[in-house]
Amino acid sequence: MPQRTSRHFHPSRRTALGLALAALAITGSQGAYAQDAANFPNKPIKIVSPHGPGGLGDTFARYIGQQLSAAVGQPVIVENRPGASQTIAAESVAKSAPDGYTLLIATQSAMVFNPVLRKKLPYDPLNDFTPITMLFDTPTYLVVNKDVPVKTVAELIKLAKASPGKLTYASLGPGSSHHLLSEMFKKQAGVDILHIPYKSSAGASTDLIAGQVNMMFEGGASSLPHVKAGKLTALASSGEKRTEIMPDLPTVSETLPGFAANVWFGLSGPAGMPDAIADKLNREVVKILKEKATHDKFVDLGVELLPTTRKEMAERIAKEIPHYRTVAQDAGIQPE
Repeated sequence: MPQRTSRHFHPSRRTALGLALAALAITGSQGAYAQDAANFPNKPIKIVSPHGPGGLGDTFARYIGQQLSAAVGQPVIVENRPGASQTIAAESVAKSAPDGYTLLIATQSAMVFNPVLRKKLPYDPLNDFTPITMLFDTPTYLVVNKDVPVKTVAELIKLAKASPGKLTYASLGPGSSHHLLSEMFKKQAGVDILHIPYKSSAGASTDLIAGQVNMMFEGGASSLPHVKAGKLTALASSGEKRTEIMPDLPTVSETLPGFAANVWFGLSGPAGMPDAIADKLNREVVKILKEKATHDKFVDLGVELLPTTRKEMAERIAKEIPHYRTVAQDAGIQPE
């Protein structure tokens, strides 16, 4: 009686050979990229920005591109690829050749908030990228409508505790950085403040100034002009230390120790970049970040320049993902 053959799949010799050749090809390509490191760059570099033209992230990307081009003697082109909560830009770089010629303006939104707030992502922030350096971070400012009778964080907490659920805060929707920061504040302060989501920064700012909502964690570019005009009151900044642009304004952490939450931007490439190329990019960009001209150009925008090692950038991302996942869970924010 003939033996019954198994229907389970077993790789054939041809399949095994194909896999081996594919692995060899990958290894060979990595070796080729490593060999090119000594001559890097010898053609234009592309920086992919997840923002549209004109915003702070785009402005900074173009400045870094101009300065990097002058330093390495090759054109640096900024390509704007906004949309889909920055996943379009991030995915395009993650799938690029790891040769150092395609880089990403890697933001906290793409690298931290998306993994926390989305069930499925077309990229892995920890394994699909090569960190180059942090670029800068910028604190948000805790601002209140001018008619809210408080001048300090402590007074705001006291007022909120006296009237649970009566005060309101604005955000740019569930899961936005404004939402997460406000929920962190609520938890650490032990207060009940009602969340009012908005679709745009302009809408939130308009209602905050008009008194339709009481408070908001808002970026400096949006909030500080209104503070200077007397339309809003700034109570504190969200960073670990006071800002250079407003040194007399305390931080939230001076009242709530441990509270620190800056919005950051960095520079990454695809996973698998040779260390020699990634290290060279780190050296050149860090040098630009440490120049006085860079400081002077961006200080009035509330930017805190943040030159780091590659390892420091990787560690920050790895640390923030579980932190903000806990914040989201505590706030009842479900991944979508």
